[in-house]
Amino acid sequence: MRHGKKVNHLGRTASHRSALLSNMASSLILSKRITTTVAKAKALRKYVEPLITKAKSDTMHSRRTVFAYLQNKESVKELFGTVASRTAERPGGYTRIIKMGDVRLGDNAEMCLIELVDFNDIYKKEGTAKKAKTRRGRTAKAKKADEGAEVVAEAATEEKAEKKPAKKRAKKADADNEANEA
Repeated sequence: MRHGKKVNHLGRTASHRSALLSNMASSLILSKRITTTVAKAKALRKYVEPLITKAKSDTMHSRRTVFAYLQNKESVKELFGTVASRTAERPGGYTRIIKMGDVRLGDNAEMCLIELVDFNDIYKKEGTAKKAKTRRGRTAKAKKADEGAEVVAEAATEEKAEKKPAKKRAKKADADNEANEA
């Protein structure tokens, strides 16, 4: 039975597991994308996402806390530098797990790719900025309907002008020119 089992031990002792997750988190932060098994990726996600959240507030306390987990100066510097600046707007969900569909030859383990979401340029849509959500009441809808009616009325007058004979349009143009000259 798995009652109350919240942590996947990954078949390792506690010290081995913490060292494994620390090294994988450092590799993920430095290279932005790593290939691993699905079970390790899910455990790594729970390990690294709170660290990225902590990196958003660049204080001495948060740096020391993160360093206690990672034990790598370069990865801490990268995390508080580029990673924190890119993920500042995101409220959570900093990693993405993509199952590759193939298995490892030695033990038939399902493989996947885990990456930092904000560093993947393939999935980003260029030129689309998020619009601020605004609340629109009934008056805004009525204004839009009035504007739409004006556009339709202008289009109708243009169509009527096109249907007039060429002589009448020429006479009207001459009259307009004379009025402008005077």
